[in-house]
Amino acid sequence: MLTLNLPPEITQYLTERAIAQGLSTEDYTIQVLRERLPLPEKSQQLIDLLQSWIDEPDDAEQRSTGEYLIQALDEDRTSDRLLFPAELKGISW
Repeated sequence: MLTLNLPPEITQYLTERAIAQGLSTEDYTIQVLRERLPLPEKSQQLIDLLQSWIDEPDDAEQRSTGEYLIQALDEDRTSDRLLFPAELKGISW
């Protein structure tokens, strides 16, 4: 367990954002931290994925891996804006 003594303006901001999303301040704060902090297992998954491209030059698998990588990069963003929106596939990526 971790207890933080945050300045009042940060506490107020977190509380307002939490209410806007229908979450408790604690749940919202945890969500923000999870979105902003790199988790070692996600990093290792991406490293393993890239290494598999190098080790196994299989076109079908590379396509599948590429799709997974695109999905992982879009999910791991701090913004709701996608890097690879489906409607732009074949146009900009």
